[in-house]
This record gives sequence, C-alpha cells and structure tokens, in this order.
Amino acid sequence: MATVISGKELSASMKAEMAEQVKAFPAKYGRVPHLVVVLVGDDPASVSYVTGKAKASAEVGIRNTTLRRSAEISEEELLALIDELNADDEVDGILVQLPLPRHIDEQKVIAAIRREKDVDGFHPLNVARLWLKEPCTLPCTPKGILRMLQRAGVEIAGKRAVVIGRSNIVGLPVAKLLLDANATVTIAHSRTQNLPSVTREADILVVAIGKPRFVTVDMVRPGAVVIDVGVNRDPQTGKLCGDVDYAAVEPIASVITPVPGGVGPMTIACLMENTIECFLKRQAK
Repeated sequence: MATVISGKELSASMKAEMAEQVKAFPAKYGRVPHLVVVLVGDDPASVSYVTGKAKASAEVGIRNTTLRRSAEISEEELLALIDELNADDEVDGILVQLPLPRHIDEQKVIAAIRREKDVDGFHPLNVARLWLKEPCTLPCTPKGILRMLQRAGVEIAGKRAVVIGRSNIVGLPVAKLLLDANATVTIAHSRTQNLPSVTREADILVVAIGKPRFVTVDMVRPGAVVIDVGVNRDPQTGKLCGDVDYAAVEPIASVITPVPGGVGPMTIACLMENTIECFLKRQAK
C-alpha cells in the first residue's frame, strides 16, 4: 500500500503558517499583500478556480480582488487593464485566468504583466530565469509538486524521474526543478515510442498529460513514487479523476497523490506563497 500524500492537508498547513506571517504585515508594512485575478468570460472550470483562489486568499489574510470581464472584451482592452494594474502600487500580484477566448493572444497577455507581479511564474523572463538558475517566481503547480515530494521525505537526488507531458505550465518546469534537485530526468510525450518501457524505469513518475486514467499499472515500476497532476471528468461516472488509474496503481506504488485532493490544493497554496513573495520583494525596494 502506498503512502498517500494529501495535498489538502499539506496546503492547509502551509496556509496556516502563511496566515501567521501575514498577521504581522499591517504593523510592519502598513498593509497586506494584494492579489488581483482577472477572469474573462464565464467558463465553469475557470469560475471554480477563481473562487478557490479567493477562498484561499481569505484564509491566508491576503487581499483578493476578482475583476470579471466579458468574453467579448478586446485584446486591446485587456492589455490596457493589465497596464493599469501594473502601474497600481497597491497591487502586488496579477493573475489572468487561463484559458482566454480565442481572439486574445495568451502569450501577449502573459508578457504584458510586469515580471515583479507575475504570481503564476509564466512571464518569459521568469521562465528564462528558471532555466538559467537565477532567482525567479516559480510556477505554482511544479513548485507544489516539489513541496509534496520533500514533505513526504522522497529522496530526489540520484533518482530517475520521468515526466509525461511537456507543457510550459507543468511538464517542462517540473522537469527543470527535478533536474535542479539532481534527478536524472526524461520528458515523455505523445510521440514517445514504447512509452510503458520508459515509464517503468522511473523512480519518480510525474503525469501531466490530461487523459483520464492514462497511466495503467503495467506502466509503473513497483515501489515508484507517482505524482498525478491530471484533473479530468471520468467519461463513465462524470466524477473527477486523474491521469493515473489510481485504484490499480496505488497498491504497487510507494508514494502516490490522489485526485482530487492531491496536487490541486498545493497549486493554490503556492500561489498564495508567490503573492507574499512578490509583496515582500516590492517592499524591500
């Protein structure tokens, strides 16, 4: 039976620690950190994510403002809004909820956010600094994954890690963080030949491919650490499930994360942490 890493419990612990930290800010700095989330349109998943971020902000004591805009907003109008937030000294973190409507260039919007206020860690300069091993804001999900591994006492140095997925948001940055922690890292993807033979070599398997129960028990080496980043709807039951066939893999893994309640809560906790870090860096200037 695997050790199950509860992202829900770990994130609650992190948020409690941050809440104690933030309590001292009004006396020391005159205010608390301020996170502004921009929601374009009314996609149900995006609305749910934004609601979760507002709830976490309240728990930590961070000021949260959600700016809702119509899906018909023009790219120019959205960029003008970001310019206003960039110029506002009372705003420490800016997050534009993705995905955006098709008529808006997401990369242009991400690049428009000041790097110092980019709490998602998606700005091109933050990405570049990550790969150059320079101080930067780390993307929330990869940062949360490393925290989970560390808290579970998983030894990363010298281990063979396989990451399934090569997105800019999860796959590539988590591979870099594992590499920086001295793992030997393989990035697998949809064009990888004989994928099961690759994944069976993993001491640490991170799955971020976006396909329900894609990783089956024959793809996992017994004793492996399995981190499931996927959040999908089971086509048969309609319930949330991950990219890993949890019921089949859990008995042979040494450590595993559930869905829901695994990586997801850690992503939001690390967003709160990034907001505080951006606030403190701005206060130090």
